[in-house]
Amino acid sequence: MNKDFSRIITLLRKEKKLSQKQVAADLNVSQALLSHYEKGIRECSLDFLINIANYYNVSCDYLLGRTPQRNSSLNNISDETTSHKKIAVAQINKRVISNTLSAIYEYLIKIGNRKLSTNISKYLMLATYKMFRNVYSANKNNPREIYAIPEETYNGYTNAAMQKIATDIELLTNSNCNDFITACNEIEISADKIADEYPQLASSVFNVIQYAENSLKNLKK
Repeated sequence: MNKDFSRIITLLRKEKKLSQKQVAADLNVSQALLSHYEKGIRECSLDFLINIANYYNVSCDYLLGRTPQRNSSLNNISDETTSHKKIAVAQINKRVISNTLSAIYEYLIKIGNRKLSTNISKYLMLATYKMFRNVYSANKNNPREIYAIPEETYNGYTNAAMQKIATDIELLTNSNCNDFITACNEIEISADKIADEYPQLASSVFNVIQYAENSLKNLKK
């Protein structure tokens, strides 16, 4: 079984605020065996994979890290309703990103560092501007009057501005910034804490982490 499986079933359990003992009992396996699965020490059987997918109401592909979509029902929609499928996928992605941004700002409020909050906001606004303009520019008939930066330069300029701000954020959050570290040391963030403090947002945060790390691993291939 791949490493994604052990990580995902652990996050799902913590998201549901369930103990290993409870999940093991529900799935009719020993707690020790479930612990081995969650730590990646042992590979599970196909039967267990199916059972735990049903238990958490997610697809096997999701548990194996093959898709960020939790439920495979979208894949079973007929060709006649492809447009509805596309809308559903867009709605899910919108919710995942929106919820994760909400979680980020909840922690920024707790940290209380104005420079950090401002820089992260600037970075996100530039990324949003870039994506919106890419979509807007897809139709060459759309008027360009709302933009001051020329079509041929906005992508490069935006990338440069985002990189500069990303560097500022890294400098602000490194170990030499005592004010930031002091504030962060007072705020504990973990999978358990996220699931406990923000139960409505946790699944989205975990989804984003899973998708991003899968994408980064694919760069090595």
